[in-house]
Amino acid sequence: MVTYPRIPGHEIGATIEELGAEARGKFKVGTSVTVSPYTNCGKCAACRRNRPNACRFNQTLGVQRDGAMAEYIAVPWQKLYASDRLSLGQLALVEPLTVGFHAVERGRVTADDTVAVFGCGAIGLGVIAGAAFRGATVIAVDIDDAKLALARKAGAEHTVNSAGGALHDRLAELTGDGPDVAIEAVGLPETYRAAVAEVAFTGRVVCIGYAKESVEYETHLFVQKELDILGSRNALGDFADVIKMLEADRFPMEDLVTTEVLLAEAGEALRTWDQHPLAFTKILVKLD
Repeated sequence: MVTYPRIPGHEIGATIEELGAEARGKFKVGTSVTVSPYTNCGKCAACRRNRPNACRFNQTLGVQRDGAMAEYIAVPWQKLYASDRLSLGQLALVEPLTVGFHAVERGRVTADDTVAVFGCGAIGLGVIAGAAFRGATVIAVDIDDAKLALARKAGAEHTVNSAGGALHDRLAELTGDGPDVAIEAVGLPETYRAAVAEVAFTGRVVCIGYAKESVEYETHLFVQKELDILGSRNALGDFADVIKMLEADRFPMEDLVTTEVLLAEAGEALRTWDQHPLAFTKILVKLD
């Protein structure tokens, strides 16, 4: 979805330097904030249904329009979320976690549910934390033991390394009938298929990851299990909940950032990430 040239940056921790007339009295100069990076048209089908996160004409900072990797940006005050407890680096982690929280909301997760999360990258960790925040039993699935260890810190009660091929047996052992909710946060054909295959009858499957290849399904499972298959895009009112969770020290923020670099070093950090993607969870770019 990215067009070039493009200034990146949609996961933001910033300080208010100046306020427009409408924002005075609502925020103060010097306040630390994060930013909801999405736009919405207010007229399309999604907006009319009060789901502006899925606006047909959305333009996300750093994707379809220039982002926040700059000295100054101007944003509508309605897009700001403040915290007097979180650092700028911590505030920059809010947005990716909200994407996971929104997927949990889409899956209608409750404390009675067992939730299998496929993928323990930054988005998957947000799913894990969001489901655990609601009291659900969370099973994290990945092929990287280090990421699975981080998933436990984020709230997963069980972890499964699926590289050994024992995914089905392990999920059956843990759940009996399969998880009530399966959330795909990888974007691979095999994890998309596994979510459908492993979820319980009448379960919910939530899809976040963008698969770069076509995905072939045994579609009889959709009907036989009478599944709810749901997409999840961006976030809605999840920013306040994530900030509340982080302020309560219920997420291992210090473990999410793999490395911190200055702006001048960002290009090389991105090249290294591109060559070794499994070695990174998040790269924090410091602008000051």
